[in-house]
Amino acid sequence: MNNHSPQPTFTLITVTYNAAETLERTLQSVASQTYPHIEYILVDGASTDGTLQLAKRYSDSISHLVSESDKGLYDAMNKGVGMATGDYVCFLNAGDKLHSPQTLRQVVDTLPDGSLPDVIYGQTAIVDNQGMFLRMRRLTAPEVLGWKDFRRGMLVCHQSFWASRSLAQQHPYDLAYRFSADFDWCIRIMQKACGLHNTHLTLTDYLNEGMTTRNHRASLKERFRIMVRHYGWFSTVLHHIWFVFRAIFKK
Repeated sequence: MNNHSPQPTFTLITVTYNAAETLERTLQSVASQTYPHIEYILVDGASTDGTLQLAKRYSDSISHLVSESDKGLYDAMNKGVGMATGDYVCFLNAGDKLHSPQTLRQVVDTLPDGSLPDVIYGQTAIVDNQGMFLRMRRLTAPEVLGWKDFRRGMLVCHQSFWASRSLAQQHPYDLAYRFSADFDWCIRIMQKACGLHNTHLTLTDYLNEGMTTRNHRASLKERFRIMVRHYGWFSTVLHHIWFVFRAIFKK
């Protein structure tokens, strides 16, 4: 590690509800990181399937564990952010994992000397239920990222978009959105960010069965509303026409 590079603390947050079948891969990933400055928060929605018993087996790696009813995924995420004390907040769904045991250490090695950008981002691999690699995410993180880039879609996966804790706590997830509040959140964070840092690394392995995947149509409708809110009606319609052509030509 470069002796001149900052050594931030990463607050990793996992939100669960009856996730006993997939959570262990995530717990193992966090526990295996070679970088020492980690805070791990598990926010559970009062699971009844053995999730808590599994989490207790990894208690040495969990800084904070809360299990109680909530108002949904993004309410639980807001709880996790509110508990965070690290420099960055990073979300891992149950079944997701950091790309390798060296991921956090490698990220720190890419940081500019003497400064901490407000956003750290990178690429995302898609994995199956067994954690096996399927493909890289179809939308790839651009070399230089700004808030207007999300007019072309969510170019950076939520799990590979790490925001400074201070910004995340100032701008919680909007509970008006049930399925795509992360899309809106990333845009609002970028609008306020001073410095967005491309790590040029694959940061996370994303399980290909998230809530947004299961509610694809409702998620797309919400994303359209979010894009209109931030980019205007005309721009949003034009970009959706382009999305259609992009999908046709990629077949």
